Amino acid sequence: MADNTARSSGHDWRDRVLTDPDMILEDRDLMRALISANESQMGQNIVDLRGIAMDRLETRLDRLEDTHRSVIAAAYENLAGTNQIHRCVLRLLDCDDLSAMLDLLTADLADILRVDRVSLVLESAEPQDPPHPAIAPVKDGFVQTYVTQGRDVPVRQITLRQCDTASDRVFGDAAEWIRSEALMQLDLGEGRLPGMLAMGAEDPHQFRANQGTELLAFFTGAFERVLRRHLG
Repeated sequence: MADNTARSSGHDWRDRVLTDPDMILEDRDLMRALISANESQMGQNIVDLRGIAMDRLETRLDRLEDTHRSVIAAAYENLAGTNQIHRCVLRLLDCDDLSAMLDLLTADLADILRVDRVSLVLESAEPQDPPHPAIAPVKDGFVQTYVTQGRDVPVRQITLRQCDTASDRVFGDAAEWIRSEALMQLDLGEGRLPGMLAMGAEDPHQFRANQGTELLAFFTGAFERVLRRHLG
């Protein structure tokens, strides 16, 4: 009875394969097992070029799959970043005055961008106590020196970098645990000293020099325009 059952099961399996051979061809593990069985019957003195070619094709397929997953992950990450920037710009446009804009920096804006601290650095000939926690008053020339770290190098609008210790003049008491920062230079208009929007993160990998800056450049342009309008 058991032999009849096994024979019937074997016929069923054979019929299924003959009806739908793609069932085996699409199963990589099953195809590998069949090829291994074929090679063992051929003996060790025979080289199966088809098996070698298939191994190479499988390796290439694995690499293509890894690349595909990396591209998809990067696309999702870029889409998420775009959505974050769009939300921030819309929130900026909703601000009726400078006070509301500064409140946005210390609350919702930091949450949307998932950073730990946002500071608006404003240069002044004689820095005074800031009227708002989001403002970091500094002396004339501080922004360029801080961005370039005192080196004679071209000044870019957006600078992303990791840092061992950030400046307490920029991030206040949070500076000791900031490990990466995004620095966006601001042109506040004719007759005004430059400024800088600084974002700091505890994660040392959140801002790195090899990251793209297109989205932050767009956000910086929008921020500049809104800030100029509120400054009158």
